[in-house]
Amino acid sequence: MGNLENVDWTRWTVILLKPDCIRRGLTNEVLNWCSQLVTIVDRRIVIPTEDQIFAHYDDMVPLSDRLGRDVPAELRRIFIGNRVCVALGYGQDAAPRLRRIVGPTDPASAAATTVRGRYAKDTLDKAIADGRLVDNLIHTSDTTEVVERDFHIWYGPEHAHLLREPTQGGTR
Repeated sequence: MGNLENVDWTRWTVILLKPDCIRRGLTNEVLNWCSQLVTIVDRRIVIPTEDQIFAHYDDMVPLSDRLGRDVPAELRRIFIGNRVCVALGYGQDAAPRLRRIVGPTDPASAAATTVRGRYAKDTLDKAIADGRLVDNLIHTSDTTEVVERDFHIWYGPEHAHLLREPTQGGTR
């Protein structure tokens, strides 16, 4: 197991490319966008567990009544048994810098200069009408404060060796 005590989490972000991104073959294109702002130091395809998904979306699970959808069932439908790509990004103020190019949750309101505005095909209005969660390709650590939590969910302490400044590619 690695040591996570002295990690400067402001320099890291976790990128989650959702099943809709993988199905549409956009993994490389979306990670190329991300690599304009951060150095991608690891990427892997995983099939998430229910525990990982519920930990990752712990803020959404209690919102079923407010959203008018069964969020746990939707998270299971979207993720369980489906592949996602998890990537680890490194750079100055990694999480907030990368969030700027991801775009808002609703792809319909995302500028074409963002990942969701350029590649997402769904809209929040359509998802609400269909009684489901929106397909919006990507999630990244929302803020510096959640990067450590995201790392634990998707990588865990056994992958602490990845949290070293990259020797190639600079410090974006």
